Amino acid sequence: MEASYLKTYKDSILQERIESALSILGNCRLCPRQCEVNRLEGELGFCKTGRKAVVSSYSPHFGEEDPLVGRGGSGTIFMTHCNLGCVFCQNYEISHLSQGIEVSATDLAQIMLTLQRRGCHNINFVTPTHMVPQILEALPEAIEGGLKVPLVYNCGGYEEVDTLKLLDGIFDIYMPDFKFWDSEVADRFCSAPDYFGKACAAIKEMHQQVGDLTLDQEGIAQRGLLVRHLVMPEGLAGTRELMRFLTNEISKDTYVNVMSQYRPCGEAHNFPELRRSITAGEFRDAVSMAQEEGIHRLDERKLIQLFKWL
Repeated sequence: MEASYLKTYKDSILQERIESALSILGNCRLCPRQCEVNRLEGELGFCKTGRKAVVSSYSPHFGEEDPLVGRGGSGTIFMTHCNLGCVFCQNYEISHLSQGIEVSATDLAQIMLTLQRRGCHNINFVTPTHMVPQILEALPEAIEGGLKVPLVYNCGGYEEVDTLKLLDGIFDIYMPDFKFWDSEVADRFCSAPDYFGKACAAIKEMHQQVGDLTLDQEGIAQRGLLVRHLVMPEGLAGTRELMRFLTNEISKDTYVNVMSQYRPCGEAHNFPELRRSITAGEFRDAVSMAQEEGIHRLDERKLIQLFKWL
């Protein structure tokens, strides 16, 4: 299956998308924060990012979901900063403390090509929301250099639908987090009381663009939606309600990774309910809730981890 962006490039649509995305930076409304700062002139909003992309690291990653990893790994590019800013972020140094360096469009294109040459099955942009224009800007040079693997949009779920529409026909795989059901919880830990509504609209748009996750004969993801859900202490994430939404509003065949790795990081020690890791029982209950609500495509490696844990 040919990556979607190759056709978009051949049809001269990609350049139009680049120009549209870059123009937004002049009064930035890329994400629900709607900061309206002029990033083209170096003004900084919530994401602390100006005109250039900022990259923390890049490498083949073997800890991602099974369909992304295969034998060659997922070619992850960790973009610095974040538009969501969870207080418990496990990449706190990157998302909050600005660990990374500015890169040009040529630099970013070469990073993509390097990861492909190293045998990665995809190029996986981690927290790309606030750098959509810069990613698009780098694509033509990467394509001309031979880029052909699928692109993965690995985000926190706090998205603006208008921005996602610019990516239609460019990203083959969307991998959003689906974090919180309750607006008060999202406000307390992310200062985003509108998280649930924005994430629901975003996931609907993503699924409309790429559909359910499809795999090749070797089990490697080629196109589609993969949803991540981090289990939180004390049921703070609202797992059952989120899984019910996916089944009823998105698709019964949604591929879901119910994640067990929550641990106190970042500023979590400032919040009593976040000061501990989840228990085996909380993880088991979350997986059961997903299955009871009709989710049947669960990341297999995580299920094996569950059975080892019990």
